[in-house]
Amino acid sequence: MNYRHAYHAGNFADVVKHVVLTRILEYLKHKPGAFRVIDTHAGIGVYDLSSEEAQKTGEWHDGIGKLLGAEAPQEVAALLTPYLDAVQSFNVAGEIRRYPGSPVITRYLLRNIDRLTAIELHPADYSTLKSHFEGDWQVRAIELDGYLAMGAHLPPKEKRGLVLVDPPFEKPGEFGRLIDGLLRAVKRWPGGTYALWYPIKDHDAVADFRERLRQSGIPKMLDIRFEIRQPSAEPRFDGTGMIVVNPPFVLDAELRLILPWLHTLLCDSGAPAPELEWLGTPA
Repeated sequence: MNYRHAYHAGNFADVVKHVVLTRILEYLKHKPGAFRVIDTHAGIGVYDLSSEEAQKTGEWHDGIGKLLGAEAPQEVAALLTPYLDAVQSFNVAGEIRRYPGSPVITRYLLRNIDRLTAIELHPADYSTLKSHFEGDWQVRAIELDGYLAMGAHLPPKEKRGLVLVDPPFEKPGEFGRLIDGLLRAVKRWPGGTYALWYPIKDHDAVADFRERLRQSGIPKMLDIRFEIRQPSAEPRFDGTGMIVVNPPFVLDAELRLILPWLHTLLCDSGAPAPELEWLGTPA
C-alpha cells in the first residue's frame, strides 16, 4: 500500500488517528512536568485540500468534511474539541481548505514547557516541514529515517511523552519494521507511550501483525480498530488501526464514547463496529 499522505489528508483514518493523538496529549498535559512528542514520520505539516493530490481522491470529504459541523452528543463533543480546534485554527470559520498533519496538531496543543521532535526522511517533505517550524524553539525538525529515531532519540530528557509512528506503508515489510522498531524502543524506554498507526487493507497481514504483538511480551497494548465497510474479495483500504502502548488509563473509556459516534457518521451501513482490544495486560 502506498499511503502518500497528500492524497489522503483529512480522510477517515486521519480523523481517528488524530482524535487518538489529541486525547493522549490532553492526558499528558494533566501533569505539571514537561513532556516530549517524537513524530517519526512527520510529513510536511499542513496539507492543502484544494491541491491536485487531495482533489484527485477527495477522501477528506468523507472524513473531516463530515465531522465539521456535525452535532455530537455533549460528552463526545467535549472530547473532540481539542482536535477540532486545531483543525479550525488553520481555516476560516465555516469552510475547510487546509488540514494540519500530526506534528502541527501536536504543536498547537503543546504547553510552553513541552517539546516536539518532528522527523521526516523524504527530502522535499522535510524541507517543507522545516520551513513550517522555522524559528519555533519548541520544535526540532530532523531529516532522518524515523525508525532510527526509535533507538537513537530514546529516552527523551523529559522522561515523559509520546512516540507517534505513522509510516507511509510505501514498501513491503512495514508491519515487520513497526514491530522491530517498537521492540527496540520499549527496551530503551519502557515507560514511554507509543502510538503506532496501521492501515487495514491486507487483513491476513494485519492478523499476523496483531498476533506477533501478542507474543512480544510487551504489556499494556491497546489495539484500536475502525473499519468503514465490510472486507471485500479484492484488497482495499477498509479501515484504520492504532496500537497504543502504555496508553493513558482514561483512553479506553474515552474511545468507547467517541468511536461509536464516529462510526455512525463516517462508516457505510453494515460496517463492522469499532473494536478496542487489549493485546497485553490492561492498565
